[in-house]
Amino acid sequence: MGIHTGDSITVAPVLTLTDKELQKMRNDSFSIIRKIGVDTGGANVQFAVNPTDGRQVVIEMNPRVSRSSALASKATGFPIARIAALLSVGYTLDELKNDITKTTPASFEPTIDYIVVKIPKFVFEKFHGANQILTTSMKSVGEAMSIGRNFKEAIQKALRSIENNLDGFTKINPPNDYKINNDISILKYWLSTNSPDKILRIAQAIRQGVDVEDICKFTKWDKWFVNQIFEIIKLEDGIISNNIKINKENLNLLKNQGFSDKRVASLANIDEFKIAKLRTEFGIFPQYKRIDTCANEFNSKTSYLYGTYELNSNELYCESEPSNREKVIILGGGPNRIGQGIEFDYCCVHASYALRDEGFETIMINCNPETVSTDYNTPDKLYFDPLTDEDVIEIINREKIKGKLLGVIIQFGGQTPLKIAKKLNQQNIPILGTPYSSIDIAEDREKFKIIVSKLSLNQPKNGICFSIKEGIEIANKIEFPVVIRPSFVLGGRGMEIIYNIKDLKTLFK
Repeated sequence: MGIHTGDSITVAPVLTLTDKELQKMRNDSFSIIRKIGVDTGGANVQFAVNPTDGRQVVIEMNPRVSRSSALASKATGFPIARIAALLSVGYTLDELKNDITKTTPASFEPTIDYIVVKIPKFVFEKFHGANQILTTSMKSVGEAMSIGRNFKEAIQKALRSIENNLDGFTKINPPNDYKINNDISILKYWLSTNSPDKILRIAQAIRQGVDVEDICKFTKWDKWFVNQIFEIIKLEDGIISNNIKINKENLNLLKNQGFSDKRVASLANIDEFKIAKLRTEFGIFPQYKRIDTCANEFNSKTSYLYGTYELNSNELYCESEPSNREKVIILGGGPNRIGQGIEFDYCCVHASYALRDEGFETIMINCNPETVSTDYNTPDKLYFDPLTDEDVIEIINREKIKGKLLGVIIQFGGQTPLKIAKKLNQQNIPILGTPYSSIDIAEDREKFKIIVSKLSLNQPKNGICFSIKEGIEIANKIEFPVVIRPSFVLGGRGMEIIYNIKDLKTLFK
């Protein structure tokens, strides 16, 4: 309570409630809907539960399709909005077929055999001086969703998906006062504050040796979730201390627990390429499972997939089933943010439509539950996975097993897929449209300046600096006000308008 649901981390299915509590919520939901008079269509009811005495209260009820409905649809594969529209014109649930299985009726409630985590995206760096304490007013601008076979895998995939330069539970600094005085009251305040990085604060407190019981008391988080984070941090400690050797058995375990190659390499202080090479030598690859609404009870006809690392699994358990067709992979834009939003998803969706009309198989990779590109019927095949080098290349390698991969479209998803261009180029994976060499020139301001000069084209006065001293010299030469902006960004990220040397020095600090 006290934090908007859009700013909260969401986990499905419910992992910390008893069956009795769930059944009570279910029965109360039906009673509320009937009392309000919702006879057909979509609706959702949200509850809060007091963990000490089990008391339940209703937070809100939406007698319509909402953002929560969209998230539930992506998490389960059940098309709530579509079914609601058909119900409104007179159909009944038993008359409608499940789009994914094509055999079961829509009256079958979806059942899932995986864990879904939704994590919000904040861009407070765009709003200097804004209060970052989370309240009942929503402050996130987007979200990412991840899917795994266990919570540890799902939460670490979610942290990678949110694009905050996280490879998992990346270290953050505890309060300076606590580091100096070792005062537990300072740490208590730090943990109890409703901050956007609270989950990372919990992880850091575990590293500092704070007891799990105390963390639960300070944060009001359920002990089950804190213990899950505790177990991840203990695995990290084992890698750092070299107690967990990077052999086949341990690497398979780490991948199953959601660790990326990059994270393992960082903790073990070795090159990421070496981890990837070892994984290949050991034959450790992700298995792709289908979202089928029925926990694999019936055959699924729709290719809605997520990657996971199963312990003791092999090729027989992979459900991706690459086709023999000519195919094109489209990389989506990841979570919405200021400067990279739904306009890029529009481009991805229409690219998929156009390619399908031309007879090509379209494969979408994205992790944003708020978009049309992650509707399972937009592409021929949807992979709901993080947009990172490792995750994308594993999917590409899987799809290259059969058929002909014509190439990857990276230009329609904004900056997110462009950051993967270099790795794709190194792996000799064809990029459709503008080649990597031209993308690099356009994004690197120094290279772009050189080519514009060579072509004798007009350009504003500008310069590249690598230190405060160089920045002051260039700013004085250009004359204030000046625009400061890094390379390889989109939508004004990291950009500032500077009016004097004092502000310039402050920015560099």
